[in-house]
Order: sequence, then structure tokens, then C-alpha cells
Amino acid sequence: MADSKKTVHQVSDEKRKPGQGETLKKVFRHLGKYRIFVVFSILLATISVALTLYVPKLTGYAVDYIIAAGKVDFPGVFRVMIQIGVCTLITALAQWLMNVCNNKMTYQVVQDIRNEAFRKIEILPLKYIDGHPYGEVVSRVIADVDQFADGLLMGFTQLFTGVATIVGTFCFMLSVNVTITFVVVLITPVSFLVANFIAKRTFSMFRLQSEIRGEQTGLIDEMVGNQKVVQAFGRGKDVTEQFDEINERLGKAYLKAIFFSSITNPSTRFVNSLVYTGVGITGAFAVVRGSLSVGQLSSFLSYANQYTKPFNEISGVVTEFQNAVACAQRIFDLIEEEPQTPEPEGAAELKDIAGYVKAEHVDFSYVEEQELIRDFNLTVKPGQRIAIVGPTGCGKTTIINLLMRFYDVNSGVISVEGIDIREMTRKSLRAGYGMVLQDTWLKTGTIRDNIIMGRPDATEEEIIEAAKASHIHSFIRRLPNGYDTWITEDGGGLSQGQKQLLCIARVMLCRPPMLILDEATSSIDTRTEMKIQDAFAALMEGRTTFIVAHRLSTIREADVILVMKDGQIIEQGNHESLLAEGGFYKHLYESQFEHRTGEARVSG
Repeated sequence: MADSKKTVHQVSDEKRKPGQGETLKKVFRHLGKYRIFVVFSILLATISVALTLYVPKLTGYAVDYIIAAGKVDFPGVFRVMIQIGVCTLITALAQWLMNVCNNKMTYQVVQDIRNEAFRKIEILPLKYIDGHPYGEVVSRVIADVDQFADGLLMGFTQLFTGVATIVGTFCFMLSVNVTITFVVVLITPVSFLVANFIAKRTFSMFRLQSEIRGEQTGLIDEMVGNQKVVQAFGRGKDVTEQFDEINERLGKAYLKAIFFSSITNPSTRFVNSLVYTGVGITGAFAVVRGSLSVGQLSSFLSYANQYTKPFNEISGVVTEFQNAVACAQRIFDLIEEEPQTPEPEGAAELKDIAGYVKAEHVDFSYVEEQELIRDFNLTVKPGQRIAIVGPTGCGKTTIINLLMRFYDVNSGVISVEGIDIREMTRKSLRAGYGMVLQDTWLKTGTIRDNIIMGRPDATEEEIIEAAKASHIHSFIRRLPNGYDTWITEDGGGLSQGQKQLLCIARVMLCRPPMLILDEATSSIDTRTEMKIQDAFAALMEGRTTFIVAHRLSTIREADVILVMKDGQIIEQGNHESLLAEGGFYKHLYESQFEHRTGEARVSG
């Protein structure tokens, strides 16, 4: 199921993949909020470049003041040196302020994009999360945004300065000598052609590199999070081979991207050397003819070097920017994902919940081509205990997902208190349920933080009472810091049963009007389970409860048992009536009973 869902999303990602120009438009839209920094950055870059380019002209004056041995105009040289010093100080200040503006602008944009991505994850439908590896999503929000920040910062730091240097140098060269300037401009377009040729090829390579890196992060996240399972099933070698295969593809993608990006600088430097050579030869003849002074030639050579230098820097910026745009495209893909169905205007707030639930002609499937729930009908009266049983894959947990509106039905209606759940706020609907699942979930924090998740305002007495009801209070007291003991999301040194008891305590504290118990005691020993069942019995009193169970012995007291097979309810009734019918339920029950009897016989 997961594989098929993932394939569907990967196909949709391919269809939706935008071009580089479209991605750049989105980047500039985000920059619009901070245009004041852009304006200041351009202004400071202009000042910095203008003064930097004025220094070679001053140097030329200084050279011309040195006429010959014994004929040096020292006051003139000294005056020029002071001017050069002032220009250098102002240039340094302008560059520092420009870097401050660029840093502020870049990290504000990155912060906005990352916040936007995180907010989008909060409202994405679960089918997106189920269809993409968690590590790949994390890679987009963390690694790709960091790469984008680096490229954006380099772009604004060097791109403005580089462009301003080219324009400024061109103007200064024109003021010195038009003919030699023409030689420089004639050779310059070759640099553009070389940089453009390389840039077109590097973007697709950097994009592929980002995608493979996300795939690699997803695998690492999955394997590290499930290391015990990997080791228990001896999958270490297979996982290593899978990692090596991804790593090899990533290495090839890196190699191609780096190869093309690395030839940019030498290529443009070669063109720049041609420019410098052309200026030197043309300028030398001009000096011989007397149309150019030695000082002017010195200035011109310096300008030629400065004129070509930005092309090297810009080519490097373009290469880094290609990587940044490729990463930006991946994060924008996430931001522009279709969100979950929005709540209607004026959506109802579910209040005063008695526990009346009804499903009418519900159809649902995770994948269009594969039917799952078909014509599902159910009426639950307040306070009833509804058990859902059936073979693996019959749709038991899917029913829970639909009741909680983690997924929307394809057709039909599910209502609570007579209101279609699509016409009410998700928050109020989910606040009406308390869930204990087979898969436990804890957050990094203290034991207390994990218990009060549903009721942050709970008092210490209420917390302890809930822990006692779930039979975990005595264990918590033995911990180094009691309820203030710090645990990680995987529970640290807690056993699976202890983690499940913490989740049960969380529900015991909330005491919601409706309960969902999906194999809630599957990881707890039999003795503790009997105590928990008593606590649950007290908690379920007067509350509508949905129980998903594989061990049929735990649901004998249910008011209604729904027997599901292939997405449909094939039998319905209480334990005694279903056994009397002699149908599928009886077959399931007796097969479990015989299996356990056989186990007891073998152990005996």
C-alpha cells in the first residue's frame, strides 16, 4: 500500500516540476518584502565599486608624477596617497555594511521560507506524509534551505559587486581611451557564452544531486530510527548495499555537477587573459605613439584586470546559484503541495458530545485503482462499545483514520451528533476523541510533558491520578527525577510496554467523551493488562468507544462487534450472537482459541 502511494506522488512530482525561471520568480517574490535591504545593498555596492575603481586612476596619476630620477613630484604623490587611503577606508566601510544588509536579507528570506514550509507540513494531508519518506521531507526543510541560503548569500554578496564593477570599469576605461576599451569589449562576450553554456548544464545536475541527497537522508533517517528491527532481522548487509547504491548515484551526480562547475573558472580566466593581453599590446603601441601616458597604461591594465575579474566571480556565483535554485525548487514544491481540504467558512465547533456517530454508504481507498472500504454503514449510540475485528488489511485502522478525519471519504457521509464531520472544525472533532494506538508516540521532553500533552493546564494531583490509573506511577517514582525525568522521542530506556502506559496515562488525564483503542494493550504483560482493562472499563463507562483488537478475548464485553473482511462489514452483533451464527467471527474466535490451547499444550 505504502509503495503504491509513494509511486503516485513521485509521478505527480515529476509532472509538476517547474523550470529555473519559474523558481527564480518565486525567489524574487520572497525578496520583495526586504527590498529596502536590496536597495541599500546595491547602493553600497555602487559606492564600494566606484571608489575601488577610482584608486587605479589615482595610481596612474602617481605614476605620472614620477617623471624621472630626481624629477619626482613628491607633494603630488603624497596627495594621491592620502586620497587612496580615504577611498580605501570608505570602501571597507561600504563593503561591511553591504555584507550586513545581504546577511540580514538572506536569512530573513530563509526564515520565511522555512516557516512557510513548516506551516505547510502542518496542513498537508496525511496521504502526502505517508507517500514520502520522513527523512526526505526533513532534507527539504533543513539541508535544501541551507544550500539555498549559501547560494543566495553568495549571489547577493558578489553578484551586485561584480555587475557594478563591470559597468564602472567600462565607464572608467572609456574616459581613458576609447580604442583600447573597444578591444576589451570585443573579447568580453566570449566569457558570457562560456558561462551560459556551462550554467545550462549544471542546473539539471545540481537538481538531481539534491533529489538523491534527499533520498539518502530518507534512508538514513529510516534505518537509524529502526536500527533494532534492522539488526534483529539481519538486514544490515542489505541496507548497506542499498545505501552504497544511493551513495554511488549521489557520487556520480556530484562528480558531473562539480566537473562542469569547476571548468567555469579556468574557462573564463583563459578569456580574461586574452583581454589582458590585448590591452597590454594595444596600450604599448599607444604609449609609443604618444597617445597614452605610462600612468594611463598602468591604470588601464589595472582596469582590464578588474573588468575581467568579476566574470570569474560571477561564473562561480552562477554555479553556486544553480545549486541554490535547484534546492529552492524542491522546497517550493513542498510549499505548493495541495493542502488538506480547507474547513468550510463558519465550520461548526463540536460541543456537548454525547457520542452519537453514524456512517452512511462510505466508500474509501488510498489508491484509486485499489478499492478498500465499500458501502460502509454504521450507527453508534452514545455510550456504546464498538469493537472492530477482522483479518489484517481488511480496513480496521482505516475506519479509525476516517472517524478522526485523517483522511476524507471518497463518497458517503460520516457524522457526529448529526453533523457531517466535513462541516465541523478538525480541532473540535479530534478533541472529542482520546486515542491509544498500538504504535506509541512520545516527544522529547519530561515524563510530565508527555502526560499533559492533551491537557497542559492539568494539576499535579490530576497527573498523578492519571498515572496511577494507568499503573505507571510507581515506575515513574523510581526514575532519577520522577515526573521531571527527561526522555527522547524514542522513549530512551523505557520498554515498549512502559511507553504504551504513558500514552494510556495521557488519555486517562484528558477523559474525552469518545475513545479509540487500537490494540491499546498489545505491548503490556497479562497481569498489568488485566488492571488496565479495569481502568479502561471505568473510563469507558458512558463513553462511546471504538476498539480495534486482534485478540478477540479482549472484546467479549463490547455492545456491538463489527466483523470486517475486504473493506466491508460482513457480520454484526455481540459476542454471543455472533458465535451462535457460526459464521466468520466464530471461525476467527475458535482459530485463536485452538492456537492458544495448542501453545499451552506444547509449553506443558
